[in-house]
Amino acid sequence: MIQPITGSEPGRVCPLRYRYGAGAIARAAPREVATLYVVGGLYGNVPALDAVEAMARTEPDAPTLCFNGDFNWFNVADRDFVEINLRVLANDAILGNVEAEFDSPVDDAGCGCAYPASVDDGTVERSNRIHAQLEATARRHEAQRRRIAQLPMFARYRVADCRVGVVHGDADSLAGWRFGVDALDDPQALPWLQSVFELAGVDLFASTHTCLPALRRFALAPGREACVVNNGAAGMPNFAGDPAGLCRRSATTPSPHAALQEVRIAGAHVALLPVRFDADRWRTEFLTQWPAGSPAWQSYYERITRGPKFAPSQAIASVG
Repeated sequence: MIQPITGSEPGRVCPLRYRYGAGAIARAAPREVATLYVVGGLYGNVPALDAVEAMARTEPDAPTLCFNGDFNWFNVADRDFVEINLRVLANDAILGNVEAEFDSPVDDAGCGCAYPASVDDGTVERSNRIHAQLEATARRHEAQRRRIAQLPMFARYRVADCRVGVVHGDADSLAGWRFGVDALDDPQALPWLQSVFELAGVDLFASTHTCLPALRRFALAPGREACVVNNGAAGMPNFAGDPAGLCRRSATTPSPHAALQEVRIAGAHVALLPVRFDADRWRTEFLTQWPAGSPAWQSYYERITRGPKFAPSQAIASVG
């Protein structure tokens, strides 16, 4: 079972200010909506944002969009930073670790990812360098940085009878990894999972942060199911050989878009939707900001061009 991060190295730290506890989610006032898109891990990808907005425009009624953190990452060019944040902040949004570290009171967490030991030191060090460059861009746009600093760490919605908790990491922490695919599939995690659904007073958690998608259902009281949907990344490929990102939709009606998987939870239709952005345009924009040999190119270009070593069957395993 994945344990909380206890290391002190920048990039592996989970700051105390990130920890809110599942009970805090239950105290948040819910917003009632008919259709909710949760878009995690946009990572500064403007073509992916274009694609999400185009999907939303095809809905019969305008959906609520909630960006659940890390909508910034590769967008170190001033133009891209401004465009991403102007458009995202016109919607609902919560902090990811990337945004939380723009306003860090102390320089101890690096990128704030709280990477587990399974992630190599080179990736962690490069992530800290990427964030340092992005933060320098953010400091040139103080008004946007101040708006981002005011964002909450979680949000609460109601879709039909489905109570939705939107987080970045997991039920307890902004940078938690317990909604990652391996942690969700650990049998020892079930008591914690059952407890946080009850503490948060939700039927559905929507998360991102771990960069790989998962849709998992869990039995709670007799006749009651709950679900965790981690969309992986809206702005990067999630599967080998497929350039699409993923976002998550909850609604009172079935999705008008082809879904990787769609299930019913407490009367809501819950789907993982491919985000089919212009991959060629995105590669060009990425390389303009992060040329060959740069930290982001070293860590991410292989994934951007080929996808991770991950399959759709792994994302939707255990879903009946």
